[in-house]
Formats: sequence, C-alpha cells, structure tokens
Amino acid sequence: MSDQKENFPDPTDRASLESDRNFMLRIRDRERKLIMKIEEALERIEDGTYGICENCGEEISIKRLKVRPVTTLCIKCKTKEEEMEKVLGI
Repeated sequence: MSDQKENFPDPTDRASLESDRNFMLRIRDRERKLIMKIEEALERIEDGTYGICENCGEEISIKRLKVRPVTTLCIKCKTKEEEMEKVLGI
C-alpha cells in the first residue's frame, strides 16, 4: 500500500517527496552525530577529561562549554582550526 502512496506520476510530486526524504535523512544524520558527541562528552566526564582541549591541553572556558557542551576544543584552537579549513577550502 505504501508503494502506491509514493508512486506519483507527477514529476513535481515525486520531486517534493524526494526532497522531503533527503531533508529527513539529513536531520537523522545530524541527530545521530549529536548523540555520538553527547556520548563522547559523557565518557570524558567519566574519565576526567571533560573541559580540556584535545589540541593544547588547556581548560575550555565555562562560557564555551555552556554554549557548546560537546565541544572538544578551546576557542583559540577552534578558531585556528576554522582558519585552516578556510585556507584549505574545506
């Protein structure tokens, strides 16, 4: 029955359905990645490394952790990373 619901002869209807599917897949992928980051943050809390920058080993500011609790980089290292990505076109 669901095959009939999704078998639209009109190209616009098919395109709309495909667009909706792609949107939902992107949302699910983002949610999956966020869940993984949350799980990793919980592991860092357990092992005592939460709030410590992975690159430089300095403490990540409380202000930054409040805004982005799953972050692994201090603002200085994150800024450097973003600048490098910009240069490399990533």
